[in-house]
Amino acid sequence: MTQVTVVQKHAYQTEVHFAGNLPVLTADEPAPIGTGTGPSPIDLLASAVGNCLLASLYFALTKFKNTPAPMRCEVSAEQGKNAEGKTRVLGITANIHLADAPESLAQLDRILGQFEEFCTVTRSVAAGIPVVVSVFDPNGNKLK
Repeated sequence: MTQVTVVQKHAYQTEVHFAGNLPVLTADEPAPIGTGTGPSPIDLLASAVGNCLLASLYFALTKFKNTPAPMRCEVSAEQGKNAEGKTRVLGITANIHLADAPESLAQLDRILGQFEEFCTVTRSVAAGIPVVVSVFDPNGNKLK
């Protein structure tokens, strides 16, 4: 089980305390609601999706004896109004950029076909929010 403690410090600013000796994270809503002194809850959601996707892809790549160079994932979370007029995250787009040439990675087609299913956070979020994941090679060519 994972547990975090979130403590309100001032208005919309909070401190996120993680288990163990991990550093405390300051979170805040952007101006004009908050002061923007830290990532917003939507930023944290987007970063959790990106982090989990990269971890899942890295695991899959190394399972097939690849030693991938560091990858990056750009995540966008679209905000808007739902049918009831409430602000919600309407969709998430994650673009993963490989640093290695695709031909240098063993079993890449197989990996790209299944790594998302092992991403706990993304699959959980996708149960309620549409998530679109794309993977690009170092030259910007879309592989998935």
